[in-house]
Amino acid sequence: MLTRKQLALLDFIREYMAKEGIGPSFDEMRDALDLKSKSGVHRLVSGLEERGYLRRLPHRARAMEICKLPEAMERAEFKPRVIAGGKPEQPRTARPVDTGGAIEVAVMGRIAAGTPIEAISTLSHHVSVPGSMLSVNGQHYALEVKGDSMIELGINDGDIVVIREQITAENGDIVVALVEDQEATLKRFRRRNGMIALEAANPAYETRVLRDDQVKVQGRLVGLIRSY
Repeated sequence: MLTRKQLALLDFIREYMAKEGIGPSFDEMRDALDLKSKSGVHRLVSGLEERGYLRRLPHRARAMEICKLPEAMERAEFKPRVIAGGKPEQPRTARPVDTGGAIEVAVMGRIAAGTPIEAISTLSHHVSVPGSMLSVNGQHYALEVKGDSMIELGINDGDIVVIREQITAENGDIVVALVEDQEATLKRFRRRNGMIALEAANPAYETRVLRDDQVKVQGRLVGLIRSY
């Protein structure tokens, strides 16, 4: 199963080759997917190659071949999946954010719960958070969730997660992880045999296993806010 970024890249390559007769450059792929660096493109292309969807031809610049397409794309009906349904059930422990001594916390952009997105650290706005959600010691910030990789833990696209700043994590913690100083993602943290595993809570997403020096913990999830 391909990630959304891999699907988007494969679709871009298909359209580009149909129009230009040659594969796009890494710079063009980076710009098309709004990635910060070409290293992200390399990872996506390598993922497509490993899954048999794409093959790069040796010794030829910008030469690549699409080996197969997902069934939906082959029918030219590929569309982002939309799950229809009513308003989600409100958790029993939920409470209005304007009670319990609300404190203003800065929302510092978006965090990916899915394929990692470019790390964002620009103040967006502020949100009111119950004081009991915050630790007495430590700094906190909030992020808007983008994606559905943590949906089985009740973290949905569009939710606001409250994060306590810290650079360490225990196995099982849900953390903001900065991958190779470029991409930020919200995942469950586990240390395995000297490596770090970033686990999703959605079977559609694979666990990423990285070297210790490739991952920097930016904070731990301490609360979640949802609008109904």
